[in-house]
Amino acid sequence: MKNRFDASTKTKAHVKKGEEVVVISGADKGKRGRIIAVLTKKHRVIVEGARMTKKHMRKSQQHPQGAIIEREGSLHISNVVSAADFDARAAKRGGGVAAEQPATT
Repeated sequence: MKNRFDASTKTKAHVKKGEEVVVISGADKGKRGRIIAVLTKKHRVIVEGARMTKKHMRKSQQHPQGAIIEREGSLHISNVVSAADFDARAAKRGGGVAAEQPATT
C-alpha cells in the first residue's frame, strides 16, 4: 500500500502556474503574487515575491566579483489560495482586502 504523503506520488494541485494567489499562512501571510512553478511531487509552489531567500553566487563571467542574489523559495501548496477565491470569501464575510476599497461615487 502506498503512503499518500510519499514524494513519488503526484497529486492534482488546486492552483496552476501563472495564476494569482494569496499566501494564507506563514511569515509571508497576506502577500499576493503569481505562481512561477508548481512542484507536484513535493506538494510545493514557488510564488513571485514570497519567501525571498539570499543565494550566494560564486565568481563567474556573469558575476566577476561574486554576488548575493535574492530569489523566491517554495511554499507548501496548502498555504496558498487562489486570489479570486480569497476575494470572494472576503466579500462574503464583509472584511479583508476587498471590503477596504472605497466605493466610487
